[in-house]
Amino acid sequence: MNRKEFLKRSIIGTAALGGLTGLYSWQLEPYWVDFTHHKMEIDRLPPSLDGKTLVQISDIHIGERFNYSYIIDTFKKVQKMAPDIIVYTGDFVSYEDENQFRQLREVMEFAPKGVFGSLAILGNHDYGHGWAQPEVAHKISGILLENDIRVLRNELINVNGLNIIGLDDYWATNFSPESILTKESATDTHLVLCHNPDVCDLDVWHGYQGWILAGHTHGGQVKPPFLPPPILPVRNKRYSSGRIDLEDGRTLYINRALGHLYQVRFNVRPEVTFFELKQNTLT
Repeated sequence: MNRKEFLKRSIIGTAALGGLTGLYSWQLEPYWVDFTHHKMEIDRLPPSLDGKTLVQISDIHIGERFNYSYIIDTFKKVQKMAPDIIVYTGDFVSYEDENQFRQLREVMEFAPKGVFGSLAILGNHDYGHGWAQPEVAHKISGILLENDIRVLRNELINVNGLNIIGLDDYWATNFSPESILTKESATDTHLVLCHNPDVCDLDVWHGYQGWILAGHTHGGQVKPPFLPPPILPVRNKRYSSGRIDLEDGRTLYINRALGHLYQVRFNVRPEVTFFELKQNTLT
């Protein structure tokens, strides 16, 4: 083979590979949901919850930007697994107009429920344009409540002995961690739900030690092999996805999102996270 023929074949091969990669990133990976499984060790976990399952679903982003029928299919699969507690960590819609309310109702009709409880917090997209429309957040909260999902907006709730705090979104209009994360509540809380992981770096935790479940980043949606994702909507670029030891008694877990802002993913599959609750035997 001469040099000219070699270059020709190389160009054709590269173009073909690029085309296949593009097709995979557009039509396959965005719908290839990863059901991940982890242990969640919790101090002072009530014995009745030891071995029970908590499921985290985040960032479904219902709207016009992708075919969300696979989210309904995923919801049905999760419900068949009969989780004990389900938490939704924000960004239920990609809000453009009131059509998203109808679309969200269509999807949440199939939303999986926990045996002991189903909780949610809101994300920035749940506050409409500029994250500054509280009436959109109110409407979304109402749709969730219609489907037996309790929305925590800087609130604490007890679920079968598990104290859970839900913070409202960092970028939106109702972020008020100081109203609930006090020294007293920090001591008694087992789990915090917080959409944007950048909140972990704020001086609002009052010595809280335990798990924090977040979303927001989508893991970057595109991650070159062996490199960090080039785009993350957080200040702290360490906060990409997965489990992160904050080295002060707090453990952060960032879900990669079930939905996406735009229909493209590479090396960052959409995720539903299953946690097995366990008593922390080291304390």
